[in-house]
Amino acid sequence: MPVRVDTVVLKPVPSSDNYVATIKSRRSATIQPQVTGNLTQIFVHSGEDVRAGQRLMEIDPTQQEALVAQAEATEQQALAVYEYNQKDIAREKSLYSSGIISKQAYQQAQQTHNSAKATYESDVAARKSAQQQLKYFHISAPFAGTVGDVPVHVGDYVSASTTLTTVDDNTQLEAYVYIPADRASQVKVGLPVDITDSQGNVLDRTKIYFVSPQVDSSLQAILAKAKVHAKSELRNEQQVRAVVIWSTASAPTVPVLAIQEIGGQPFVFVAENKNGHYVAEQKSVQLGQTIGNSYTVQSGLQPGDKVIVSGLQLLVNGAPVKPMS
Repeated sequence: MPVRVDTVVLKPVPSSDNYVATIKSRRSATIQPQVTGNLTQIFVHSGEDVRAGQRLMEIDPTQQEALVAQAEATEQQALAVYEYNQKDIAREKSLYSSGIISKQAYQQAQQTHNSAKATYESDVAARKSAQQQLKYFHISAPFAGTVGDVPVHVGDYVSASTTLTTVDDNTQLEAYVYIPADRASQVKVGLPVDITDSQGNVLDRTKIYFVSPQVDSSLQAILAKAKVHAKSELRNEQQVRAVVIWSTASAPTVPVLAIQEIGGQPFVFVAENKNGHYVAEQKSVQLGQTIGNSYTVQSGLQPGDKVIVSGLQLLVNGAPVKPMS
């Protein structure tokens, strides 16, 4: 009987553990105002991609604009007084040098000049402060990213405790993996990590780049971080599975199609050469973890064995077969 065979070979088998990981953006901001007032404009919508510095919203700046105008006028008034005193102190100095006025009169003129200068500089600082405060009424994106939910509306009164929206940069992600403390001696920077979905499909292959020097007291676990390459299917705060690979060793593997179970015990048929002819010999095996479409074999097979992977339902122990690759 012609049968298809697959030669048992050694393959690298990882020793690993699965953990729940949380994807976090290294650049994620919750946008809250630094001033109070009513929203007059919202320039973006949820899910929109924005660039750094792009205007997101505006809080009514009318009152602050009036304060800025008042500060500018006060500054101009102080400047006029200061410029007059600059000219006046020059005249007073000339008169004092000529002996026309007393030293006391000159010192009084100096005091008036210094006071005018201080007043002007104070008004300049007040004007700059008012202008800086005015900028806070215009809400801008701190960096390029995607706008999250916008729970506010035009006309709403907002304050420093109001969440306007969020901005997330999903091009810079990392996985937060909490590893039990009893693995403290094994977890280290550089360990390979596979990020998978709930079905076990690998989304990204990465490595641990940070291991916390402290154990989380509530979880009794160690925080490890792994950089994640930008993936369209991954989002900030998404939970995924992280497969941490502790070590890799070679082991024989056998295709899943070659396995039969009798009374819960796995068996395979091996094409054995007996005096120049092949026969199907049934062997009991101990299986380990799955790797793709193969099982690792802990005992029962050796590298080079020809495992039969077709026509198993027609085979009996000792049946003559013709191996085909």
